Amino acid sequence: MAAAHNLEMEEDVNLNRDREMKEMLEEEKLRADRAGKDPFRLKKVHRIVSKWMLPEPVRRTYLERANCLPPPVFIISISIAELAVFIYYAVWKPQKQWITLDSGILESPFIYSPEKREEAWRFISYMLVHAGVQHILGNLVMQLVLGIPLEMVHKGLRVGLVYLAGVIAGSLASSIFDPLKSLVGASGGVYALMGGYFMNVLVVSFAAHIAGGFAGMSIGYTVFSCFDKALLKDPRFWIAIAAYLACVLFAVFFNIFLSPAN
Repeated sequence: MAAAHNLEMEEDVNLNRDREMKEMLEEEKLRADRAGKDPFRLKKVHRIVSKWMLPEPVRRTYLERANCLPPPVFIISISIAELAVFIYYAVWKPQKQWITLDSGILESPFIYSPEKREEAWRFISYMLVHAGVQHILGNLVMQLVLGIPLEMVHKGLRVGLVYLAGVIAGSLASSIFDPLKSLVGASGGVYALMGGYFMNVLVVSFAAHIAGGFAGMSIGYTVFSCFDKALLKDPRFWIAIAAYLACVLFAVFFNIFLSPAN
């Protein structure tokens, strides 16, 4: 009797254990099914983006690295800020037309102005102000098309570093090569993304664009080519940073002692 009772207890324990295991497996399957739908859709988007924008040899690396966690917050936030500032100046001082804005932006505390170079924030904040519809649309489209895929792979810190390096390089270069002209627009940041992304910058006649491109070809190339390395351990990063800082120090020295705008 005792043996039969023990056997029944063992069978009950085994049945309960099997039931629990079955329930756990079903729950895991449900979670996998729910989680699998969104990644499948995202991977489909990533495949379309990589096929459209990337040469075949680097598509696999992009597909392995690209994800939306965290989402591309930096490039979307900076684009919203630029659009908001443009709308503010277009509405604050109503324009006869929006193709080119003049009144208002020339007095903006954000614009880079040779007469107000001592207000150092202007070397960065000029990126928020644009001169017209064509100007802002061109920059927004390019930085969103390039910046979102880049940020899905490299994340906001690296993309922000390259973008702001291009912005600063653009204003400093303009202060040297066009020392008496004001500057607006985020083209330096956009060209930095282009330079880092393609290593093939479109040659134009504006110092800020060219400087942004060179920033992208140096810092941008180094940052975006480090897929599997800690950035701070890559000697190329420190070489690019040293070269960039040397150019910045020269530009600061030029603005203080040699600029015709003094």
